[in-house]
Amino acid sequence: MALRIEQFHGSSSEWDGFVQAQPQWTAFHLYAWRPLITSLYGHEAPFLCARNEDGSIAGVLPLIRVRSRLLGHYIVSMPFVSYGGPLGSEAAVRDLANAAVETARRDGADLMELRSQHPLPLDLPVSNRKITVTLPLSGGPEAVLKALPAKVRSQTRRPFKEGVTVRFGPDVVDDFHQVFARHMRDLGTPAQPRALFRGIAERFGDNAWFGCAYLAGVPVACGAGFKWRDEFEITWASSLREHNKISANMGLYWAFIERAAAEGLTRFNFGRCTPGGATHRFKSQWGAVDEPLWWYQDSADGGKGTPSADSAKFRLATQLWQRLPVPLATLLGPRIVRFIP
Repeated sequence: MALRIEQFHGSSSEWDGFVQAQPQWTAFHLYAWRPLITSLYGHEAPFLCARNEDGSIAGVLPLIRVRSRLLGHYIVSMPFVSYGGPLGSEAAVRDLANAAVETARRDGADLMELRSQHPLPLDLPVSNRKITVTLPLSGGPEAVLKALPAKVRSQTRRPFKEGVTVRFGPDVVDDFHQVFARHMRDLGTPAQPRALFRGIAERFGDNAWFGCAYLAGVPVACGAGFKWRDEFEITWASSLREHNKISANMGLYWAFIERAAAEGLTRFNFGRCTPGGATHRFKSQWGAVDEPLWWYQDSADGGKGTPSADSAKFRLATQLWQRLPVPLATLLGPRIVRFIP
């Protein structure tokens, strides 16, 4: 039976109803990303669907076009995050991926990339430049804490002994961004705008978690992420270096893990990282397990991926960015990072 591939013009409920019926859906497949990204960044969002002869949906593929004269032209599912890619029947997944490839080649995109949490039945090159790290959760918070390495358990307790408190809720978004923007400046990387996180809190509701660690009422560490199926991913996390001695970031991570375990989730996803890097080592110390990311690509010139601040090409820019005053970096960052998918 032939499928019809078309841009999606249905309702958000039709899209999300199909997505959440699929065993491999993630928060990044949900329709809310389309109006959020188009309104905030001005990017095109040619979301595709595969329909059966009776008009019912057989597959979906959220796509975002990120185009910049300086940094390149990319079609990605999904930019700024780790997952996306086509969902649905095997035939629909193949047809949707083929349509994405055809669109990218027709429009002269430098790269088409489908970011999947799981292997897909596609005959496309796969990039393994990033991995994720996950921790199984079982038996509730006390059992999860007991299973952690002894050194990690000690580090999670220290910040609370020093007077750190952690608070969750959409009302901490501004405090989250205050820490996040400064941390990203220190890393030499442009930060996403505060409006992105306010939009996420508004559009994703209880499935988006924002948390901040406070010392004497001042935010010193922060995190944000998404709940889907039986899993929570901490998508963004930051801390202020001057509080490293009291392990404020360890207390923050434990607060997220504790909440996920208390809600009966079975997987805590530490988010993507570069294999062997400092972030990877931090995540691995929790006793977590590496998992490959399945990022399928099509590129006319065999390019390796989207722009990365980790590359030698951007080393000088990174060093210069680290010298900017935080307010200036916070102001300029969104104008640049919107083109780095």
